[in-house]
Amino acid sequence: MRTQRQVVDYSLQKRAVLRELLAGRIGTYDVCDASPYLKNAARFHGEPTEERCPICRSDNLIHVHYIYGDELKQSAGQARTRAELPVLAMTLREFQVFVVEVCPGCDWNHLVEQFLLGRDGLASGVEDGSEQEAVSGASAPNGATPRRRREAQR
Repeated sequence: MRTQRQVVDYSLQKRAVLRELLAGRIGTYDVCDASPYLKNAARFHGEPTEERCPICRSDNLIHVHYIYGDELKQSAGQARTRAELPVLAMTLREFQVFVVEVCPGCDWNHLVEQFLLGRDGLASGVEDGSEQEAVSGASAPNGATPRRRREAQR
């Protein structure tokens, strides 16, 4: 997605959990604990992947995208399909997406990544030019430095 920014990848944390499981320091029941709500979200809103479950190795993982943000109001915390995200990104200023992988067979679940979406990430997303001038250091039409720039230099 073109407005995707501030991506946080949790693959190192996933590897650490799997290493702890293989070492016997944590049990399978500690990591295979998907709630019924998460399993239903995976069934109805999830996106199947080609990646096998690292625990049972029998089922493919499903990615569920949860959205959070102030503009979402009652929709915050809902699972959405990947196809809905670009539409929301063009209508909302900013919201956060959390991607969770779920195994429908053994109930393995883990946070895969999180990122921001929304119109604020577009290059032309600045409503007026004053903010862009203050950031770039461009001068005002009369040749004076913008007020915000002068205050920042003090």
